[in-house]
Amino acid sequence: MRLKPIRSEIDYDTALKAIERYFNRPPKKGTAEADRFDVLATLIEAYERVRWPIPEAHPVDVIRYRMETHGYTQTDLARVLGSRARASEVMRGKRPLSLSMIRRLAGSWEIPVEALVGPLDRAAA
Repeated sequence: MRLKPIRSEIDYDTALKAIERYFNRPPKKGTAEADRFDVLATLIEAYERVRWPIPEAHPVDVIRYRMETHGYTQTDLARVLGSRARASEVMRGKRPLSLSMIRRLAGSWEIPVEALVGPLDRAAA
């Protein structure tokens, strides 16, 4: 396969077939084959990012996910946020996370700050 931008599903399928062989036999670092692998992986990733974008998660969904995966309860959340009422309001979407809440959650539950800030409201920007 000649390296070229991926512009269609046919190009994408061709690139996947070309890179597939490297999964069982990775190329040696510093070789032309390793460079080819890196370029193919970059092209495939760029196409997938545009073709099937993954929307940013809402901060409440991030908190829910952390609760589910780590066995946290709303009582645990209340301890971090300062009160049961505040935790309930946040989880129902009635109260946005404040900067201090974000800092406490990021520190206590090891959630990246960026995930708690939420997607940028482009209309307001």
